[in-house]
Amino acid sequence: MKRLVIATHNAKKAGEMIQILSARFPELELKTLADYPDAPEPEETGDTYPENAAIKSESAAKFTGEWCVADDAGLEIDHLGGGPGVHSKRFEGEDSSFEHKINRILEMLNGVPEEGRGARFRCYVALTPPDGGETQIFNAVCEGRIATERSGRGGFGYDPIFFLPERNCTMADLTAEEKHLVSHRGKVLKAFGDHLTTLL
Repeated sequence: MKRLVIATHNAKKAGEMIQILSARFPELELKTLADYPDAPEPEETGDTYPENAAIKSESAAKFTGEWCVADDAGLEIDHLGGGPGVHSKRFEGEDSSFEHKINRILEMLNGVPEEGRGARFRCYVALTPPDGGETQIFNAVCEGRIATERSGRGGFGYDPIFFLPERNCTMADLTAEEKHLVSHRGKVLKAFGDHLTTLL
């Protein structure tokens, strides 16, 4: 493998994955779907994270003829029965802003005590070869809780309200380097990277 396509149109997610992978594999050429403007964006019809990750990586591998990696992640909140979970991106409507989604979650957890605000980010990564071979799946979890208010300007998505007790701050308060050490995406890409070393 000399080239790897990160199968996402999300610029912030792509940037985070490129930063993590390029630091470990400087010799690997990394591309995203921005380099393939006509690449389709498949509908994420799966009921689980691994299903949706595989849908994206397999669609991209078929279109580009390259090794492709895609992830699917979600925020699971205990007080909401594990929601929004696999529907995190579509929570309150796919076109609603994360500012709105965060406001809604803070409203729903208003008055809930700290011990009831447990949450986690869960992330699955799918790697698909260009020859139609078997897709491989990797996963990781980052435990935390939902803060009572926003904090921090880093990260993206739900990071400003995801509080990390061991760091005494939210995910958005961390630098990019600090976040990669503890985040669900940083953890899963480390496991993915360990496998990638066998393919280079």
